[in-house]
Amino acid sequence: MIKTLMKSIREYKKASILTPLYITLEIILECLLPLVMASLIDKMTGSSMTPIIRYGFMLIIMAMLSLLFGYMSGKIGATASCGFAKNLRQDVFYKIQNFSFADIDNFSAASLVTRMTTDVTNVQNAYQMIIRIAVRTPLMLIFSVIISLTISVKMSLIFLIMIPFVAAALFSIVFTVFPIFKRIFKKYDAMNNSVQENIQGIRVVKSFVRKDYEQDKFHYSTAELCKEFTIAERIIALNNPILMFCISLAIFLVSLIGAKTIINSGATELTTGQLSSLIAYGVQILTSLMMLSMVFVICSMATESANRIYEVLIYESTLTSPNNGVTEVKNGRIQFENVSFSYSKKNKKPALTNINLDIKSGQTIGIFGGTGSSKTSLIQLISRLYDVTEGKVTVSGIDVRDYDLESLRDEVAVVLQKNILFSGTIKENLRWGKKDATEEELVRVCKLAQADEFVEQFPDKYDTYIEQGGTNVSGGQKQRLCIARALLKKPKILILDDSTSAVDTKTDAMIRKALREEIPETTKIIIAQRTSSLEDADQIIVLDGGEIAEQGTHNELLSNKGIYYEVYQSQTNGKRED
Repeated sequence: MIKTLMKSIREYKKASILTPLYITLEIILECLLPLVMASLIDKMTGSSMTPIIRYGFMLIIMAMLSLLFGYMSGKIGATASCGFAKNLRQDVFYKIQNFSFADIDNFSAASLVTRMTTDVTNVQNAYQMIIRIAVRTPLMLIFSVIISLTISVKMSLIFLIMIPFVAAALFSIVFTVFPIFKRIFKKYDAMNNSVQENIQGIRVVKSFVRKDYEQDKFHYSTAELCKEFTIAERIIALNNPILMFCISLAIFLVSLIGAKTIINSGATELTTGQLSSLIAYGVQILTSLMMLSMVFVICSMATESANRIYEVLIYESTLTSPNNGVTEVKNGRIQFENVSFSYSKKNKKPALTNINLDIKSGQTIGIFGGTGSSKTSLIQLISRLYDVTEGKVTVSGIDVRDYDLESLRDEVAVVLQKNILFSGTIKENLRWGKKDATEEELVRVCKLAQADEFVEQFPDKYDTYIEQGGTNVSGGQKQRLCIARALLKKPKILILDDSTSAVDTKTDAMIRKALREEIPETTKIIIAQRTSSLEDADQIIVLDGGEIAEQGTHNELLSNKGIYYEVYQSQTNGKRED
């Protein structure tokens, strides 16, 4: 895990190495300061100011150098940790971009957001602690113990005896809170999922007056999170009182025994300055233990975060491009051969069963069926958003699994049932279909999609800013802009997944006419709930329960008097011209 995460350091390796180097220099100076201070105290005999000035000047120089090295370590350490977090977020984001729909379902969108925000921040904090505090505290501990032993072995034993007791107490705290943090991150995911659902479905919440219910649900999740954090914080809070007790006890014992030694030996075995330096080193030793325990607390919390990030980074997507995959899609012919598909192995009943279709290049195919008949599931197999469970889907005679993913999807334009527009101008949204599209091309596709009329009515026309999610345009306007965006790709295959449901029948007919006349060689697949949207299709597929129930032209299906006929009758009030 560590090896994988450390790959994200990259250009910040130098800063990561320099930080502990500066820390080491800072610690050396800090550990020498009490020795110089001890000499200064011992020279305060009243006979001369010369040694006092000399040692005082040395203390000022050492303190300034220590400050400089501390500042440099903090500055460079911040650069290293923030840069590491930036790269880590990028690596996770780039990895997610290659995930299939099934992969995202597996992790959940809320969990992925938490991993890129809270988890990366925890790892960033831990990394900064590791390259600074985790280097500082052991060095401080080692140097302070060694120097105190050179001053007085007997006095240093007080600290050495106390170290294991303090360490045991502090590290037991760390290991107690570790499992609590594991529970906390799961609750973070649940809370973020609640927020995401509420924001996405805010219109439904308001229309059903469910604000109180959503608030209660969120209150419960935050209360649970608060409860777990409170338990962890209460345990961690024991750190400081335990340490302060030990420091006070050590200072008392050192002062008592040291004063007795000075008096009994006439300051020959131990001087007043040495006693003061021993007290300073004792504080440094025990403080180092506390800081080390805090490093372990932060790292314990970050370990679970690091594991969650690691899971994403090493995850192998269920959909990958084959080596040397086919990069050219010659035409828009589509064939389904004994295709069955299930979203999960746990599902007893597959979403699609035994689908056999042969769609000629340039044909217009209608797909019709009730809610839950797996219409969208069918078309998602064409651009390989999911892989078939059984059988195969071919485009231009080649199995979609043998294509380079980007090449295949670049030739399959899909206007999904849930139309998405991104924050930016209309021009910027349209150019998702073609990066270098000219204004003339933008206007032309908008005219084909019947979008030009309402765009021209905006004050800024094609420079009109679209809010996130397209909230400042109507559903029908959003659909037409998405169709225009898809047309810019000039794809071999165009799929409209109920993409004209929010426009009137006249506009729907005009869009279908434009598609028929302007892109005759493009295979067009139209999913619709209105039979009027499918009347001029070359072939209509009626799905029921994930199986093909009927297949034929509009007139043939009406003659069969099956599902399609019944829906047609209900939509036209039985007014059919025979």
